[in-house]
Amino acid sequence: MKVVIIEDETAAALNLKSILRQVAPSVEVVAELESVAESVEWFETHASPDLVLMDIHLADGESFRIFDRVSVTAPVVFTTAYDQYALEAFRVNSIDYLLKPIKEEDVRRALDKLRRLSELDRNRYSERVERMAARANEQQQAFLVRMRDKLIPLRREDIAYCHTSAERVSACTLDGKTYPLDKPLEVLQTLLPPGEFFRANRQFIIARRAVNDISVWFGSRLSVRLCVETPERIIISKARVPEFKRWLTAVHPVD
Repeated sequence: MKVVIIEDETAAALNLKSILRQVAPSVEVVAELESVAESVEWFETHASPDLVLMDIHLADGESFRIFDRVSVTAPVVFTTAYDQYALEAFRVNSIDYLLKPIKEEDVRRALDKLRRLSELDRNRYSERVERMAARANEQQQAFLVRMRDKLIPLRREDIAYCHTSAERVSACTLDGKTYPLDKPLEVLQTLLPPGEFFRANRQFIIARRAVNDISVWFGSRLSVRLCVETPERIIISKARVPEFKRWLTAVHPVD
């Protein structure tokens, strides 16, 4: 049995591998992945394993985001610290999970369950995982931002752009208000729907609804002006112009 482990905590990954050696010596761990981005790249370039052990919380976002970008056809067993929402979702959808700290008997139970699945059962199981991941991704409708002594929900549909400067990240809304964010742009990129938001460059993620007009800039680059003021000019590099145009035309189809 070929297994992929997706876990960003080194100690947790080592513990899981040690337990696998104890309960199923024939298991081969073919990859150890630490992030959403790394996992997407691996699944795009490798054959499907027999099983995926996947932590929910990764360094660059929720692992559910993996399913937005790539098809995972192998059965998935999630690993998590106590998370009431996630556990209820697993139970309702009959998706297997391992609660941290992971014990040998838990892993043995999960492997036994997998061995009993027929090909049809595996397909149905994978479909349930994908549906659950899709619903989980839809839950990220807002971010909690701290303003003095309060936590304020910032709805993603209100965001005009996210910007980083001097290691500080902020979001500006369509009405021109600015809020501090505690996540880097790399993580925000995984949490914001790619059809609605575009990573313009290292400094900006922009919302399609905020794009006002576009000008040709020096060196075949593009300059994007939004409906709100920005702290600096938003430039799309020459290499990314085709991708940006595809994104815009997908949002606003050309007649």
